[in-house]
Amino acid sequence: MDPLSLLPLARATRPSLPLAAAAAPLRSRNLSGGARIAQSRWRRAARLSASAVAAETPRTEEPPSPSGQERFDWLDQWYPFAPMCDLDPGAPHGKTVLGLSVVAWYDRGAGEWRVFDDACPHRLAPLSEGRIDDKGRLQCVYHGWCFDGAGACKFIPQAPALGPPVHKNSKACVASYPCVVQNNILWFYPRAEPEHKDVLQRKPPPLVPEIDDPEFVTVYGTRDLPYGYDVLVENLFDPAHVPYAHKGIMRGIRKKEDPGRVDYDKEGGGPIKMKISEANIQGFVSPQERGYFQFIAPATLVGSPFPQEAKGKKKAPRILLVFFCVPVTPGRSRVIWAFPRNVGVWLHNFTPRWLYHVGQNLILDSDIFLLHVEERKFAAVGLDNWQKACYVPTSSDNMVIAFRNWFRKFCKNQVGWATPQVDQLPPTPTKDQLMERYWSHVVQCTSCSAALKAMKALEVALQITSVAVIGFLAVAKGTLVTSTVHRAVVVSTAVLCFAASRWLANFIQKNFYFQDYIHAYK
Repeated sequence: MDPLSLLPLARATRPSLPLAAAAAPLRSRNLSGGARIAQSRWRRAARLSASAVAAETPRTEEPPSPSGQERFDWLDQWYPFAPMCDLDPGAPHGKTVLGLSVVAWYDRGAGEWRVFDDACPHRLAPLSEGRIDDKGRLQCVYHGWCFDGAGACKFIPQAPALGPPVHKNSKACVASYPCVVQNNILWFYPRAEPEHKDVLQRKPPPLVPEIDDPEFVTVYGTRDLPYGYDVLVENLFDPAHVPYAHKGIMRGIRKKEDPGRVDYDKEGGGPIKMKISEANIQGFVSPQERGYFQFIAPATLVGSPFPQEAKGKKKAPRILLVFFCVPVTPGRSRVIWAFPRNVGVWLHNFTPRWLYHVGQNLILDSDIFLLHVEERKFAAVGLDNWQKACYVPTSSDNMVIAFRNWFRKFCKNQVGWATPQVDQLPPTPTKDQLMERYWSHVVQCTSCSAALKAMKALEVALQITSVAVIGFLAVAKGTLVTSTVHRAVVVSTAVLCFAASRWLANFIQKNFYFQDYIHAYK
């Protein structure tokens, strides 16, 4: 999938993209109170048997190499949890980020979101399967233990009221992580120790000002993907694959001038000039013929497909591509996208979000299998041998090479997981499981979930109507329905209702569950 492929082209300016250090004041802040938490997932993970894992990323930074080369600290970063439009304040939400299972829930008492370890300290049941009780506390539904916004246990039903206050023991607490709502996305910081309580003042998440600009509207989405973080980022930085991997969905933009070229293909591929500048441990910038992209390590990709010449025109149409690439576990990643624009703003109020997602998920589906297999071939040759195994002779691959250089130089080709991980990719499932949409997107998206529920109800209603109409014809034959014309109208109504229900069932299956993409026939 390519960033440009998810948006209609329009003329726009090149927006400013400040790094995290230059972030503007946040719209809302809700740091969690991790200072009182004595037991965190770090300590529980440390107790795991060494035989249960093949490799573990150290918690602390390695010392610089003799050459003075820095090592990227994956744990000293903010990670997006989910867009706020997909978070229901009436229920907890569980996700895995950087190998860490966490749960987000809305603390009604404080009016803030919280991010906890997704494990009750009693018997390690997932708190994401719990509920918010009548007092606004997070309740574990296994035995009813309740926790406040700081992670402190406030109620243990099995403890006698006049007995010792066992709920005040530090072992009854849940690790609470710093979190903040910024750009209408919930972010969290994966360290719960007290010294990181005020991390927001030292290091806020990357900010995209256009998302908060009232002149812009933004479409959000999220999708879990069956390939790893590095493959996801590499693919987003590869515009050259668009007309081929997404044939039938997107077309390439053929250059008008390519001296000496006599061979053209119908997909529209061609040379792409791109440069790399400001490359360092924090990421890089890539100016291009059409717009530019910026990588803010480790999770944020921001860019625009529009010419630089438009910069400075305050009222010019503008549109941004913002992707947040989240490491989940080895061989698993999550992409959260936000597309702010100040063109077609009126259309935003009439177009449901799920309708955007239909096309965006189709684009993601069209190269899922390619990337899943590609990752396993990378693993077979070893990421340290990536540049030897892959032949990348043209400037079209410059962003891919720049990212691979960053990943090798500052990360040693490894994600710094927050918990011990087995250094092995998961097995390849069947294609319908690999490209399924329901669990990877629909259940995480409030708009698609609501649309699916409504369409299923409509499908049933159409089926009932078709049967009811036929029944009416049988009962009323010779009384209410006396003419041939009347009978034809009634029968036609029944057939149309049944046909509509079948069409709707097919639409539901393809857009909310699974739709194959066969490149040979595109």
